[in-house]
Amino acid sequence: MKAQTRGERAFRIVNPILLTGVVVVMLYPFVHVVAQSLSQARYVRAGKVGIWPEGFTLITYRQALHYSWFWTGYRNSVIYTVVGTAIAMVLTICYAYVLSKKDLRGRRLLIGAAVVTMFFDGGIIPNYVLVSHLGLRNTMWAVVLPDAINVFNLLVMKAYFETIPVELEEAAAIDGMSTYRILWSIVLPLSKAVIATITLFYAAAYWNAWFDALLYLDRQDLFPITLYLRDLVNGGPPTVIAMASLVTALPILLVAVFSQRYLVSGLKLGAVKG
Repeated sequence: MKAQTRGERAFRIVNPILLTGVVVVMLYPFVHVVAQSLSQARYVRAGKVGIWPEGFTLITYRQALHYSWFWTGYRNSVIYTVVGTAIAMVLTICYAYVLSKKDLRGRRLLIGAAVVTMFFDGGIIPNYVLVSHLGLRNTMWAVVLPDAINVFNLLVMKAYFETIPVELEEAAAIDGMSTYRILWSIVLPLSKAVIATITLFYAAAYWNAWFDALLYLDRQDLFPITLYLRDLVNGGPPTVIAMASLVTALPILLVAVFSQRYLVSGLKLGAVKG
């Protein structure tokens, strides 16, 4: 066995220490919020709560069962996330599959049209006027449609599709499969990792979004949970803010944890090429 150099030995010692420090720094805010949500309000206001609850109580969570506005926002966020992610994935997959065909006429133009939107945006006022003229204000579609395609996600998926051997699609075409059948039966089953990754990206973006709702929605019964949370932060009890923050963040955190293996492999496979 080859002897380790001094640098390699130092790396084996320093790397775990640094990574442990990063984990602690990243976990502390979450643990702190959990402790606040389980503490009595007077201890939170006094700044006495660290990583352990002070005056342990579950009253905030019991009260949350009676916050109808909170659960209405929670329901809206679930609907916006599910519908928005489904639409975004369909559009992104179709566009990325087209762009992955190197013999497609006008391919450079289509790629350029997508990439230019990463650097230039119409601005808040033109977007507001457009959404209003389309009759989307105070509807779910004002939150779901404006961000239906993310160019970064599009390019990652395009790069992954380009790694799939062309011979597989050519053989399927010879057997009489249509383009849509090839995409559905061959390409998508081979792309589970990148699909899971992009789905998570879209779901997290829709779940955490609040600005479009603030801009386009006036009806409180349509507000997502993030918009209620924003209003709550401006003047709510600290324990309620902590509880609402925790409950709001928990679903997407759980999804990220259980899809971690797809997330890592999906980014590795589709991040560089193309």
